[in-house]
Amino acid sequence: MTPHHDGSALHVSNPAPELGETVSVFVRVPAGTRISRIHARFVRDGEPIFTPARMDRRDAGAEWWRAEIVAGNPVTPYRFLIRTATGAVRWLTGCGLTSYDVPDATDFRLIAHPPPPAWARDAIVYQIFPDRFARSAAAAGRPTPGWAVRCDWDTPVEGHGPLAATQLYGGDLDGVAEHLDHVAGLGANTLYLTPFFPSASNHRYDGSDFGTVDPLLGGNAALARLSAAAHARGLRIIGDLTTNHTGVTHEWFRTERDFYYFDDDGGYESWLGVSSLPKLNWGSPELRRRFTGLAQHWLAEPYALDGWRIDVANMTGRRGADDLTREVANLLRRAVHQVRPDAMLLAEHGHDATGDLDADGWHGTMNYAGFTRPVWSWLRADELPFPDFLGVPGEIPFRDAADLVSTMTAFSARTSWRAMTHSWQILSSHDTPRIRSVVGGPDRQEVAAGLLLTLPGTPMIFAGDELGLAGVNGEHSRTPMPWADPDGWDMRTLARYRALARLRTRTPALRDGGLRWLHAAGDVLVFLRETAADTVLVAARRSAGLPVRVTGLVPHAWGDNLYGGAEPVKAGADGSIDIDGDGPTFQVWSVRQHPEGC
Repeated sequence: MTPHHDGSALHVSNPAPELGETVSVFVRVPAGTRISRIHARFVRDGEPIFTPARMDRRDAGAEWWRAEIVAGNPVTPYRFLIRTATGAVRWLTGCGLTSYDVPDATDFRLIAHPPPPAWARDAIVYQIFPDRFARSAAAAGRPTPGWAVRCDWDTPVEGHGPLAATQLYGGDLDGVAEHLDHVAGLGANTLYLTPFFPSASNHRYDGSDFGTVDPLLGGNAALARLSAAAHARGLRIIGDLTTNHTGVTHEWFRTERDFYYFDDDGGYESWLGVSSLPKLNWGSPELRRRFTGLAQHWLAEPYALDGWRIDVANMTGRRGADDLTREVANLLRRAVHQVRPDAMLLAEHGHDATGDLDADGWHGTMNYAGFTRPVWSWLRADELPFPDFLGVPGEIPFRDAADLVSTMTAFSARTSWRAMTHSWQILSSHDTPRIRSVVGGPDRQEVAAGLLLTLPGTPMIFAGDELGLAGVNGEHSRTPMPWADPDGWDMRTLARYRALARLRTRTPALRDGGLRWLHAAGDVLVFLRETAADTVLVAARRSAGLPVRVTGLVPHAWGDNLYGGAEPVKAGADGSIDIDGDGPTFQVWSVRQHPEGC
């Protein structure tokens, strides 16, 4: 094992410092590693400053070295320079140990901007696509709009073609309220609703009015009823804002030319060339005023949303020479916090979001690049039923557990621990194939769900994944929830999701502990989640194979099984354990130290 640091409370005395505050940072050095000295290097006002670290304490498995750094700027990068007793010199940054100099982009970061809401640390998010979740009795009496094709609840979903956006199943917000028992019983505590505004499609990302709730969903009163019912149960609700574009039916598109990018011939910029989605121009002061007011409106009573997911955040404010994304994020963050200081702002971003985080705007991102894609790559079925891999055509990038860890580390190293842990970890969503279709079966889905609910970050579950629903692309994945056919549910998968969610809720180390990778090769992935009082060992195996010996535990540490049905494990005198060859399997143990000889 090697020296380790991460941004968790085990290694940082205050992960949310005030500007100018001095913070203690710690390096864990495994027992037996001979260190002559360690320096912390932090950057203040653009200039690196070195400060010596001192050996702070020892425990059974490590020495802990402590240094003091100053959060002198809203974002303070820092790293460690480690010299061993043999004279070897290494940098320790977010990408790990290196024997050569590396740019500051992978430094650890202290963030002095206002922190995300405290409740988000413990969130388990449940995504609902309102048209396909559930419909109340009142839905049958609502007229079918001209753009829609009315469907029975069991009509097959069209994954391609014009019907994909026009099939209307009639799910509504009162239907959501009627099934809150299911959400709470699953262990989720935060609802994420895709857009509820009027539009000319079933997905509602082409909004025609951001000031009202679509009458097809029950109107404003239905959102108020759902909010009251959810909050009464201790659940929170996050809405969905399209900051990059509106629909062509929006009043602004007809009356506010400066809100969009029109050319002299009457043409206009649109999202990826889709003419029904004209792009907003955030250079307009009046657009900023109106949009921030609407964002605030839905956070107040009687709707009392707890935050927003921002659609196409990566493109918002960006067009040619215009690059206003971080400015817009800061504007919205300040606006919503005027109304709700505890509101969450989460950005959709399909690839590298690291440059848009830690900037006093979005609290986190939908972590497709740093979580979804590596998990899919490692656990995918041998033959995928779709050609597109989260926007990557052709071959899958990798198949090895070591590559999974390298990918996750590459992304986490370029953002703060705070932003990484408040980003949503996703196995599937309304924009992707379902995880069941990606991995090909329930056992590998269990491994995927296990990683979702034990790795750092906020787990997000797309409604229906817990029932084993399938889907080969985003539209096809928007399957109506089969409430009337419980015999078709995968009850074993549902039980696994419930058990894993309970485990996360009951285990502090899984919610806010640090992360140490112990083993990543081939079919096997093993890691620790750690707080000062709690250590959890997680082993994921995607396929059956030979047993694997893993080192890095405290000698004679014992582990009581928390999930997976395995026997307790005991580390040997060298701190090693054996992971058996059964697979696919997912196992979790609570680790504690026992006296010598137990």
